[in-house]
Amino acid sequence: MSAVAVTVVCLLYAPIAMTELWPYATPGAPAVGEWLLGRSVSPEFVAEAVRDRMAPYARSLGPLIVHSVLGGLLMLLGPVQLLSAVRRRIRLHRIAGTVFAVTVYVSMAGAALYLLRTPPAQAFSGAAFWIVLATILVGTVGSVTFGVLAAVRGFPDLHQRWMLLCYGFLMTAPLLRLEWGALPSLYPGLSIQDINRVAIMHLGALVAFGALLASRALDRRTTVPGLTGTWAPGPVLVAAHLAGAAGLAWITYAFLGQGAQGRRLFVAYLVPYVLTHAVIAARAASARRRGATWAREEWRLHLAAQCLAPAFSAVTVPVLERTMGLDRLTSLIAGVGIGAGMLAYAAVTVVSLRILHGREVLRRQREFAEPSTGPAAAAAAPVGVGGAAGEGERR
Repeated sequence: MSAVAVTVVCLLYAPIAMTELWPYATPGAPAVGEWLLGRSVSPEFVAEAVRDRMAPYARSLGPLIVHSVLGGLLMLLGPVQLLSAVRRRIRLHRIAGTVFAVTVYVSMAGAALYLLRTPPAQAFSGAAFWIVLATILVGTVGSVTFGVLAAVRGFPDLHQRWMLLCYGFLMTAPLLRLEWGALPSLYPGLSIQDINRVAIMHLGALVAFGALLASRALDRRTTVPGLTGTWAPGPVLVAAHLAGAAGLAWITYAFLGQGAQGRRLFVAYLVPYVLTHAVIAARAASARRRGATWAREEWRLHLAAQCLAPAFSAVTVPVLERTMGLDRLTSLIAGVGIGAGMLAYAAVTVVSLRILHGREVLRRQREFAEPSTGPAAAAAAPVGVGGAAGEGERR
């Protein structure tokens, strides 16, 4: 059902992305997104969005058109990649995957030119939105790069995780448009800049959470050969929770000191954060009860990362203030907006290192066993050392 829902969203958003910037190049050109937004919210809301984007987009209209048109193509290629992988259409998956990776690089190059040519304070929706966009861009390019390297090296489980995270970052675009249509009914009278600030409070967390759910749904292994113990023992989780609680307390105090706007932004951040934390913690506990050691380990690593996200954001805020000369509210919005996404990226990195470490342990075990036992003894070795390792590498 999740795959069908994502596919439907992508298919509906693809023509919106491809035509979104046509009116900026040719006034009066058809734009599906503007037409839908004008009828779901109001023509004034659309006119405000166009007016506020006109000046920053004019500097880099060509690269942005390339970015948006290829972004629409990525929305179509994503479901092809997912469904071809699930149904094991290997040839189709490889061909579409190559096109997907190249398209990501070219599309993100267009976005990078826009960001480089536009000072943060002059960007659409301001400096906080610019920082979040830049972070998503780096995360998307990094994820697809690690995904390609994992595929080339023959690590399909790592390839799957990185590509799902990459597509999660790409899904911020259609989800933001959905929030443009939904949030004005919840917050009537807010400008599109304020709507964007509310949206970036949780979009990074939601797409990273979706990528994690998809990764766990597709990985049905209860154990991974070579993995013993845990990299997230009880003391580590306790320390992560304490650091996260301290960071969350500071964020709460900072937002509540910003009046009604701060309270609105804090709620947009806190509610999704608490819900995702509860689900991840419950899944980790459920995996422990089932004896699914690998699922438990991955959930716990992501739980530790999510706990640390508020602490990371709290540290980032003063850094942004001093290095970019931003005011406290702008730095707070940007720091919180990038925290969950960056810590999710770090969690996938740690999970990847965890799997690679297990394979390295198996390799050293084989190297130690083969010279001393000889062919006959190696053939009689326990399945947990030889057979399981081979099976794990083939997987």
